[in-house]
Amino acid sequence: MSDAFPYDSHRLCELAGEIIVNVRELAQLGWTPATSSNFSRRLDDRHAAITVSGRDKGKLKEADIMVVDFDGNAVGSDHRPSAETLLHTQLYRRFPEIGCILHTHSRNQTVASRLFAGAGHLRLAGYELLKAFRGNETHETTIDVPVLPNSQHMPTLAAQVDALLDAGPMWGYLIDGHGLYAWGRDMAEARRHLEAFEFLFGCELDIRRLSAGH
Repeated sequence: MSDAFPYDSHRLCELAGEIIVNVRELAQLGWTPATSSNFSRRLDDRHAAITVSGRDKGKLKEADIMVVDFDGNAVGSDHRPSAETLLHTQLYRRFPEIGCILHTHSRNQTVASRLFAGAGHLRLAGYELLKAFRGNETHETTIDVPVLPNSQHMPTLAAQVDALLDAGPMWGYLIDGHGLYAWGRDMAEARRHLEAFEFLFGCELDIRRLSAGH
């Protein structure tokens, strides 16, 4: 920490570089269209580094990463954090082991969120790739990925997420017509979870498309 900021500025620089490299790769996959999506890393037990609202995620620079406290307030800058910052900070506040949160808007994620919104969840069962999620050691399991109604009122969404977290282990959730939130202990684990969800959602959409053709 320094006298100027209540956090380690060198650590912020390291995390900003990590976010930039990884998010540019996700942008190249088409998962962050039209400046959408937001990404964060835990900075310490009171702060997170997060992408500034409205920036092109495929062209991020260090100045596009800001610091927020766990109440979602900007720290050390007058940048505007994403409206969805509370959905990041609630996870950091609740789970000290969570170190990275990734929110993307791929086509698979968005279509799946619309298709399964009525059911309130997307069920994934029997896939080998279910072992990609931390703590799962067998394909012989079922994961229900929640699909929450979209809302511009973040406290409402956050309260719904809290209720789901109370019910059992989660690695991510969808928001209807929106996209996916996934997280992990660090960037590598969060990306593994994100990529596993993306692949499995694609499988479920393909199965339904092929079934409809018969």
